[in-house]
Amino acid sequence: MKNLHIIAILTLLCFSCKSPDARLPESVQSGSFLKASVERNKKLNLSERKQIQKIIKDNPNKEYIASESGFWYHYNTKIENDTIQPEFGDEIHFTFDVSNIEGDKIYDNTSKTYIMDKEELFTGLREGLKLLKPTETATFIFPSQKAFGYYGDDYKIGTNIPLICKVTLNTITKKND
Repeated sequence: MKNLHIIAILTLLCFSCKSPDARLPESVQSGSFLKASVERNKKLNLSERKQIQKIIKDNPNKEYIASESGFWYHYNTKIENDTIQPEFGDEIHFTFDVSNIEGDKIYDNTSKTYIMDKEELFTGLREGLKLLKPTETATFIFPSQKAFGYYGDDYKIGTNIPLICKVTLNTITKKND
């Protein structure tokens, strides 16, 4: 009888230790969120492009250049005879002003030392600096996806803000090979 109790208890323990069934997802993504996001971004890009084209049209005395990277710029000061430009690993020193698309200053006369492509810098500015020679100044118009995009800079630049940056490349110190 004692053995029968032990067998009953062991049987009860074995069958009561069943693991729970896997939970099925409560909803299935159909791609509608992704489609809506794509449409939102298309509208945002079109709106920003219209704003940028208006700035270019309103300044016919400035020769704006469309970059291969998706931003526009013009030279305030262009150096014709120097050929040195920043490359990966070079230390550069530059100053810049940042405004929103309406021209309101966000950052004014900021000075920065930067190691090309080895430190954090927003995409458009990093690409724009590569176009400059020492002592050149250019004004860049960056759509939000080339600036701080969806996240902003956590300080003064909010979500999806196109920027105008006036940048002077002061010096380039070539990396030691």
